[in-house]
Amino acid sequence: MMNQSLSKPSIPSIPFSSTKPKSLIFFSHPKQSVIIRSKLVDSDNEVVQSSKTQSSNSKLFESENGKSSKGPYPGGGMGVYTGRDPNVKKPEWLRQKAPQGDKFQEVKESLSRLKLNTVCEEAQCPNIGECWNGGGDGIATATIMLLGDTCTRGCRFCAVKTSRNPAPPDPMEPENTAKAIASWGVDYIVLTSVDRDDLPDGGSGHFTRTVEALKSHKPDIMVECLTSDFRGDLNAVTTLVHSGLDVFAHNVETVKRLQRIVRDPRAGYEQSLSVLKHAKLCKAGMITKTSIMLGLGETDEEVRETMADLRAIDVDILTLGQYLQPTPLHLTVKEYVTPAKFAFWKDYGESIGFRYVASGPLVRSSYRAGELFVKTMVREKSNSS
Repeated sequence: MMNQSLSKPSIPSIPFSSTKPKSLIFFSHPKQSVIIRSKLVDSDNEVVQSSKTQSSNSKLFESENGKSSKGPYPGGGMGVYTGRDPNVKKPEWLRQKAPQGDKFQEVKESLSRLKLNTVCEEAQCPNIGECWNGGGDGIATATIMLLGDTCTRGCRFCAVKTSRNPAPPDPMEPENTAKAIASWGVDYIVLTSVDRDDLPDGGSGHFTRTVEALKSHKPDIMVECLTSDFRGDLNAVTTLVHSGLDVFAHNVETVKRLQRIVRDPRAGYEQSLSVLKHAKLCKAGMITKTSIMLGLGETDEEVRETMADLRAIDVDILTLGQYLQPTPLHLTVKEYVTPAKFAFWKDYGESIGFRYVASGPLVRSSYRAGELFVKTMVREKSNSS
């Protein structure tokens, strides 16, 4: 563990000016804009290009054909415009080739044959090709989704389908998943799940049985669990932390101010911090990890404050990536953050004590989770315990 002060960092040392960002603004909806930052350091000048705006605020949810809809989550209303303007194109740095390659096809066929659900496919992850092909380190990583493919929550950024009453969990899934993964031959696996507020323990026991079965079939496999908040039930967190997993991950998703806009009302900033803090405290040496999406309307100061809050509870690993709208019924992108700015956040995060930061437009919470640095951290923890 690095010797690092856990107090909030000194803000004056950070190379930001207090003036407005130099940017291009495209108005795609009433009082709604997409910003493309053109420089790492902010400046005073702005170039604004606007289209005709609508005066009525009655159509809260807009699709590309202009018809209103309640959206894919319970309740419908959230106070922020959705929709997608076909005239606003993604920047070049977000455009990727279709996934391909021998390793990709091998992983795809293997997962299909073993009947494993992956969040890579369900959540339309843009890194599926890179992760399944092994990236630069040759370590193929897939994120296996437990407890079905239907979530009980309706976060405004997520493409996973939702229901108040999803199908009961398959009691044989932990053992079957463990056998399948062991036969697949990987040495680092990420387990995640949909939220299951319908279950008394939020699915913690199911997670635990899966990890225990994995370690039984393949003791050397490294397991990362990307979990829900279990409704803030810290006993559920304790159960999972002591299952034998190597990395405990839970995502705060966004800055404090935007929590109620971006996430389901049952989630919350303080609740997520509590889960991460408890995971760290209830087992010595536990590696903790979280993720933040950028481009939802957060400010630089809010990102710094969030990172400081995470360091204050000794979170080890942070990932930052660009929010991308999965459908016109989900939250509209407010800003396309440049690769240079993501590089800045990586350097800044490591300067305030995160042991590892993955930061880039297409980075996601499980992005190349098994790459060599994280594996080294896990090995160091194992050797010292």
